[in-house]
Amino acid sequence: MKEQLAEFFSWSWFLPETFKSYEWEQPILLNLLWIIPLLILFRKFVKFLKRPVLELSLPKRVARGNPWTYLRLIPTGFFFLALVLIVIALARPQRSNERVEQFTEGIDILLVMDISESMDLQDFTPNRLEAAKKTAIDFIEGRFGDRIGMVVFSGEAYSLSPLTNDYKLLTSLIGEINFSMIEAKGTAIGSAIAAGTNRMKDSETPSKVMILLSDGESNAGNVDPLFAAQLAAAFDIKIYTIAVGKDGMVPYGTDFFGRPQMVESYLDETTLREIARIGNGQFFRASDGNALQQIFDQIDTLEKAEILENRYKETADYYRIYLFWAMLFFLVWLALKSTFLNNFLLD
Repeated sequence: MKEQLAEFFSWSWFLPETFKSYEWEQPILLNLLWIIPLLILFRKFVKFLKRPVLELSLPKRVARGNPWTYLRLIPTGFFFLALVLIVIALARPQRSNERVEQFTEGIDILLVMDISESMDLQDFTPNRLEAAKKTAIDFIEGRFGDRIGMVVFSGEAYSLSPLTNDYKLLTSLIGEINFSMIEAKGTAIGSAIAAGTNRMKDSETPSKVMILLSDGESNAGNVDPLFAAQLAAAFDIKIYTIAVGKDGMVPYGTDFFGRPQMVESYLDETTLREIARIGNGQFFRASDGNALQQIFDQIDTLEKAEILENRYKETADYYRIYLFWAMLFFLVWLALKSTFLNNFLLD
């Protein structure tokens, strides 16, 4: 009880900072504050029309030099203060605290990345693998609420990370990917898809996506790529395939004189297209770093989880405080208007 009284009698309610912090439910009523000065002028005009013959009980020279004559303005001051506070209370000063809760069912996404020796070709800057790693990290950092995992492969497949929401750990693992992680040489696309399917098959998430990124033809492993794609489709896993690199002669290192060396690159686009078709996804061809970034941006747009949002708005009203002060000032005015203050130096 004491705390409530202390709160009501705090002068902080009348500070400019307090009024700046308010939201007003009926801000248009604040315009009534302009009527109060008009009431004062109207009252003076009425008194002027009356032209009383004897206003003071003392000579005018005494009244002009005596500050005590202004005591008669005190009751009127309390009355107009009460009016001001009533207007403020009617305008309903408030403070709101809005909370937003976001949640999503999310998507399970598995990145399957080729780290065979051909990914060291330099038609991308600095090479295909580093460009793919950077783009994959950018893709992961742009997701929200999804579980993302990682499989790398060359002559055999290796599960680098299970499906996780720990994007910081995942991007750290991707940053450490190198060509020496897997000793077996070649490109085992079928084994990579099978390893990814094994990671995702038990997931109960409604949407499961695999993004396969490779620059060569499948020439290793003991699982046929198309059979692996059919197996993934049986578990409702959608497969996007990205063919990285150019066909023909591409730069790779430099010769004795520092001139770029050219080697021949071949990419089995047909198999990657068929994998995407079986997996109900899409096939993309990335011939440089910018194209690769645009492909990941497009996949990011296609595979967006629906984010549900709940908003809670808590509103606190403060009109009671100003109504309390208005009633207090009104009672003070009633108490003073019939006293000597209201008639000080008046006949």
